[in-house]
Order: sequence, then C-alpha cells, then structure tokens
Amino acid sequence: MKLVTFTVQGRTRLGEVVGDTVYTMAWADGMTSLIRRGILPSRTWESFPLSSVTLEAPLRPGKVVAIGLNYAEHARETGKEPPAEPVVFGKNTTAVIGINQPITWHTSEAKEVDFEGELAVVIGKKAQRVAEADALDYVFGYTIGNDVSARDLQKEQWLRAKGMDTFCPLGPLLVTRDEVPDPQALTIQTKVNGKVMQDGSTADMIQSVRALIAYLSRYFTLEPGDVIMTGTPPGVGKARKPPVYLHDGDTVEITINGLGTLVNPCREITE
Repeated sequence: MKLVTFTVQGRTRLGEVVGDTVYTMAWADGMTSLIRRGILPSRTWESFPLSSVTLEAPLRPGKVVAIGLNYAEHARETGKEPPAEPVVFGKNTTAVIGINQPITWHTSEAKEVDFEGELAVVIGKKAQRVAEADALDYVFGYTIGNDVSARDLQKEQWLRAKGMDTFCPLGPLLVTRDEVPDPQALTIQTKVNGKVMQDGSTADMIQSVRALIAYLSRYFTLEPGDVIMTGTPPGVGKARKPPVYLHDGDTVEITINGLGTLVNPCREITE
C-alpha cells in the first residue's frame, strides 16, 4: 500500500493512493497510531483526486535516528575512510516537514546548507536486540528523506547542524514493506534546480537496512513509528569543487524508485 497523510477541506486525514486518487482510511487518528495497531484499515467510499489535496509529512516519528557515512564513496568524498561501525546521530522530530513545504534557515545562523537524499525506514513494531536475519520483519515501510545539513555548524555540533526546524523532509508516500521486496535494490537520485547531483543505489550501503536495525536495537529500543535515515550516496554539495550549497529559491527533488519524488523549495531568512 502507498499511504499518505493529507489535508483536504480543512481536515487532515490518512489515505491510500491508487493511481491519481487518494482514498480515505476507515479510521484516521494518525499514522503512528495506525502503525502501532499493526492492522491496516480498509479504504472507505470517500476519495479525492490526488491533485486536489495537500500532502503532509507521512508521519510524525517518535524519534529520527540517522546514519552518517554509510556509502563508501560518500565517506571518501568527505575525506574520511569508510567506518567499520555505523556512525549514529539524531535529528529532532520538529525538523520533519512534508513534500512542497519549504526548507528554511536564517542566514545569520547557517550559510552552508546542504542536501542529502536518503532512504528512510519506518519501524513497525518494538525492536530490541533483534537478529539481522529477522530485522526486516520489524519494518512497517519506507519513505524518502532529506538529511538537510548546515555544514558550517556540523564541524562542531551535529544535532544543531542537522536538527534545525525543516531540516528533515519526509515523503511523499509511506510505502508498506510488502511493496519493497529488497530495500538494497533501490535507486536514489537527487536534483537541485533540475540538475542531477546524486545518483546512487542502496546496494552500495556499507551497512544494509537489516544490519542497521540489528545494530541499533542492541543499544536502544526502536518503537513503532520511529524513522531510520540510512545515509546518503556521493554527490553532496560540500564535496563539490567549488562547493554547491542551497540558496533562496532553489528546489530539491529526491526520487527513489517505487517511493515517488520528494520536492522541497528553499527559503533563506535574512534579518
């Protein structure tokens, strides 16, 4: 199923996307609640043209766990060797926005804002010390994420650099696990203003989705609705010569096959 959180006629609903139509779900008390129940409700008779609704972030995660340097070529383009163990950090849940919502930052606080297209994994059930072989059983589904990063702040404080409000776009769809047979067989492409900047594959991850879930669940509990950002392929703005950072009026598009395209405009706030 391709699930969405959407607003129409002043009301925010849950729905299933089929073609160009979104069908409302039988009950609508939030995506995280749906995930926790573990039962996918049926569609109702009510439907809307997809073009007539406003898509929101598909869910509000309990926590966002992010992985750094999980593609060998991305590690090398930053001047680092690929890590032997996952590099783990967090992003604030207040950073989450949806498709078409603007990525914003104050130029007095950040000037080197970068993009990172990523596969985002949504946990479906409580995971504690799970075996790698069983790890995908704990996945509810997948969406697209953008690990927006203020590189000038990242030198000192990763949470501040990557956790600012609007620095975690997610969406547009939350695609259930059954529609993604192999999360290591997905293409990721990031464009800025129509120009391809990243063009990679999840097959190139150092740590697979299975391995990440097993590793993380050894140290802390993963709960339904938690999101794991799995790292970005090479091509980020900081690594380019000269660097290519985001500016007011830019548009970032991230496409993962089967998951759609996440589009966000950029807005610089000057004071």
